[in-house]
Amino acid sequence: MSNLLHPAAQQGFSQGAELYQQSRPNYPNEVVDWLKQELQLNGKSKVVDLGAGTGKFIPYLQQVTPHIFAIEPIAEMLDQLIQKHPDIHNIQTDSKNITLPSNSIDAVICAQSFHWFANAESLDEIYHVLKPHAALGLIWNQRDISFPWIKAITDLITPLEGDTPRFYRGTWQNIFEHQHSFQLQSIKKFQLLHRGSVEQVVVNRILSTSFISAAPVQEKERIRQGLIKIVEQHLNKGLQDTIDFPYVTYAYHYKKC
Repeated sequence: MSNLLHPAAQQGFSQGAELYQQSRPNYPNEVVDWLKQELQLNGKSKVVDLGAGTGKFIPYLQQVTPHIFAIEPIAEMLDQLIQKHPDIHNIQTDSKNITLPSNSIDAVICAQSFHWFANAESLDEIYHVLKPHAALGLIWNQRDISFPWIKAITDLITPLEGDTPRFYRGTWQNIFEHQHSFQLQSIKKFQLLHRGSVEQVVVNRILSTSFISAAPVQEKERIRQGLIKIVEQHLNKGLQDTIDFPYVTYAYHYKKC
């Protein structure tokens, strides 16, 4: 299954699963109401967390329903999920091989993941497992580049992206063109602040990015020093100082036609 993954995901997330779990932000509390009101989920709903990673979104799903299936192809990421959520039903497989019955799932949620598998085969598989008129929810935390220091960080790391799939490019949306399986219902935006030390929420968070985690040691050190310099110059803060890192959370609701 792993040979279906983009090399940046396979290598970067395999090597950096623990760092991912420790340094990535959670999600705004408003997503719980979004799951209940917008996606109309309740305590009886069966939900798939597709591309679940280390399980960062599971606590929000648990506030809605106990019937959760976590699906993740990368063993190291799934290990982190199991350590944190040992009682969650988990399946190591990819988005093209969801091993669940047809028309059995009330919602598929892809938190910080859909851009990795925005292809016809995956969309067909999602359609296959969803009940009629069920929900596909796509969620991303995106750095808020309206802040100059966040823009400086983005400018530092963007040249390393290569062909790595990224949410902000919007190419993932192409899969929804010229298809009649899903219809966009709404797009919501929420504000999120990730509070912690500069080392945790800036340096380690950026180093957990797939294509940076997969980079050579010298390149990662160059990025690390660049991040420290940006925060020091813009905010006069050091590694152990507390900081709020701003994000915008985007939540897309698609309905199975």
